[in-house]
Amino acid sequence: MRDYLLTLCVTAAVTYLLTGPVRKFAIAVGAMPEIRARDVHREPTPRLGGIAMFFGLCAGLLVADNLQNLNGVFELSNEPRALLSGAALIWLVGVLDDKFEIDALIKLGAQMIAAGVMVMQGLTILWIPVPGIGMVSLTDWQGTLLTVALVVITINAVNFVDGLDGLAAGMVCLASAAFFLYAYRIWYGYGIEAAAPATLFAAILMGMCVGFLPHNMHPARIFMGDSGSMLIGLVLAAGAISVTGQVDMDALAVFEGSTRQATHAALPVFIPLLLPMTIIAIPFADLVLAVVRRAWNGKSPFAADRGHLHHRLLDIGHSHSRSVLIMYFWSALIAFGVVAYSVHSASMWILLIVVGLSAVGLVLLLLPRFTPRAPLWAQAIVPPRYRRRVPEASETPEASEASEVVGGEAVSGAAGGPCEPQAPTAEPEERTPVPAGVNGATALGARSRVPDRWKAGFRN
Repeated sequence: MRDYLLTLCVTAAVTYLLTGPVRKFAIAVGAMPEIRARDVHREPTPRLGGIAMFFGLCAGLLVADNLQNLNGVFELSNEPRALLSGAALIWLVGVLDDKFEIDALIKLGAQMIAAGVMVMQGLTILWIPVPGIGMVSLTDWQGTLLTVALVVITINAVNFVDGLDGLAAGMVCLASAAFFLYAYRIWYGYGIEAAAPATLFAAILMGMCVGFLPHNMHPARIFMGDSGSMLIGLVLAAGAISVTGQVDMDALAVFEGSTRQATHAALPVFIPLLLPMTIIAIPFADLVLAVVRRAWNGKSPFAADRGHLHHRLLDIGHSHSRSVLIMYFWSALIAFGVVAYSVHSASMWILLIVVGLSAVGLVLLLLPRFTPRAPLWAQAIVPPRYRRRVPEASETPEASEASEVVGGEAVSGAAGGPCEPQAPTAEPEERTPVPAGVNGATALGARSRVPDRWKAGFRN
């Protein structure tokens, strides 16, 4: 565990330190695209954050190769080299896309090629565990197709969810943390060396995300771009492929005596059938909904729009930061819930805790639909939107009686003093909704209109 933590820290440090220079480089080369209709940020922000993340990946693999306890992963398996080869290819395509906007079909082809490169070097699914049957060996073409499909789905799921500051990096970091606990238990708890590469990949992926997040949290100073989102998606898929296709179920059941104990011991091996999808459950759901929505509207599945899950959270009234935290909550709940169930499948407490937390998550999700007002004694400690409305001076009865409109001219009287005609007041110009941006404004709806915010009269 100490060596894994050291690898994670080195990866995070390299990524963090390189992100600043990469930001300056992105500004210098003009990798700051104009704001699109579906974007929620208000100022052009440089991309190419994936450059720092890729060098963090290289630093993590280099450090692990020189550690005594992790050096065996490179000697007994070719999977780290396969990961580096595929990552380098997909990262290069992402860098070009961040600068020149490559066509979506070209990126899809590059993703398939990157997956094929990993398959050629041994990072592939050799067999899959099927409940009630056992381990089912796959032919070469079956393993290749399944591996390519998992890589492409994971990459695009992560890419689709990269729409808010810190969202993709944080969700993948939580997913990789859950996957690390699962893979480490298989490797260290059961002594199965085949799970060591997946454990290493998860630790490095956590370091990449942790190092990049300080620069990417709202308001973001740099975006990871496709060079980063496709890269972390590929690393996440590589870990799932490694542990799914390499762990032998018999190696777990042999440690138990009775049939029931053997069933519970074999349960962690069946989890890889679901764990890769539960880890990216939220991004995958967003991907499926996006494809269905675009096809239903007669558009291409690759045509970008403003209908993703994080956009919907903004639309119903959540702020930028709260939308990101809600997505974090659901991703962590699903990923860690599945890992906890794989450890203690016979415990009902785990199921009850997951159900209870899901109820809390639903309440937080629907919170903008309700606008409760805090009592007077709590006005100073609650957010402004929950405070009671304080009328402006112009809205008091005294002010209303002191102002009259005569023949289209505004005439103001004050305690019997002389009245002078004033020029007609101009109609207030119509304001357009303010999209969510660096100040955390909500995206759509009545609360985002400037006149309404001025009339609120909250005392901060």
